[in-house]
Parts: sequence; structure tokens; C-alpha cells
Amino acid sequence: MPGPRVAALIAKLEKGQRKTQEILSALSDEQWKQVVYPDPYAWTARDLLAHFLSSEMELLRLVQDVASGGDGAPEGYDYDGFNAAEHRRLAAEAPEALLAALAEARRKTIDWMQSLQEDHLDRLGRHPALGLVTLETLITAMYGHVLFHMRDAQRALA
Repeated sequence: MPGPRVAALIAKLEKGQRKTQEILSALSDEQWKQVVYPDPYAWTARDLLAHFLSSEMELLRLVQDVASGGDGAPEGYDYDGFNAAEHRRLAAEAPEALLAALAEARRKTIDWMQSLQEDHLDRLGRHPALGLVTLETLITAMYGHVLFHMRDAQRALA
């Protein structure tokens, strides 16, 4: 059973995933095609969902690395390049498939966290955008990242 800090992080990630799935599952075909971000290239609601999936998978890899004593993201990590490559890689995926894959990716994150030791949360590692932070902050950023983009999406789709 996870300690209280890990349990709180798990609860936050579960809550965020439920809300994200609820909102995105209700989008119409037209809303999936609506642009949320016009720059540096058009990101539709569907593209944003694909971004959630690829970032969840990449951030899980990074937090696992930090938890095991690694550095996390390398210095100079090109997250814009990563995002562009993932945008292309996932371009043909339907929203329904992406929603299912995102749920599975978040489940993998939470499953991994079930055995995370509390003291590992204080380990330092590099986040692609935030720089050197604790593992706890890295995990919290996974939640905050989706929340940040979901606010923008809800504004754009309103």
C-alpha cells in the first residue's frame, strides 16, 4: 500500500483522468476537428488528445528513471521536436482509440506508482520544461500539464 504522499498523487492523477475522459468523451465529431492552438502549427482537440497520450508515456518513462536514481530528461531536451514527431506519429489515430490508449497509459502510471516509495518522491530529476525538480513535482506536473491544456481546450470549444 502506498504511503500518504504517493496516495495523494495517485488520487490526483485518477481524478484528472476521470475529468479528462468525461469531457473529451462528450465531444462531437466537429469539436474534435476544432483548432485549440493555432501556433506553431494547428493543434485540434484530437491533436491535443494525442499529445496527452504521448506526453503521459514519455513522462512515465522519465519519472521511472528518476525514481530509480536517473537524471530524467537530458539537458537540452527538445520537447518541441518530440511534440512535432508525436503529432505526426499519431495523426491517423481516431479519437476513440486515443481515449482508450490514454486511459491505459494513465493506468500504467498509477499501477507503477502503487509500489513507489515515499522517500523516492524527494529525488531530483530533470523535467523537459521545468528543469531540475523533485520526483513529486514531476508527477504533479503530469496532472497539471493536462489540466492546463484542458482549460485552453474548453475555452476554444465553448
